[in-house]
Amino acid sequence: MCRNIKTLFNFDPPATEEEILEASLQFVRKLSGSSKPSVLNEAVFNKAVEKVAKDAQDLLNSLVTSAEPRNREVEARRAHARAVLRFGSTHSGKP
Repeated sequence: MCRNIKTLFNFDPPATEEEILEASLQFVRKLSGSSKPSVLNEAVFNKAVEKVAKDAQDLLNSLVTSAEPRNREVEARRAHARAVLRFGSTHSGKP
């Protein structure tokens, strides 16, 4: 799974169109192996991003859960704590 693609389901407030589009772009980049398509492939690349974003939005709208919605700030702090454990302190750039 792409590490840059974040979970978007069950947040309060719900994922924005921008977040869904960013995740879709990362997904298409990963599949295509290209972060910026050539001029010849730009149209199909962008169309794929739009299709993935639409399907992602449909998925998020269709999923159901009985779990409480997650808090973005709490999840961001947890992600930061995991990153510090994995990569070390990020304060001054020195270990």
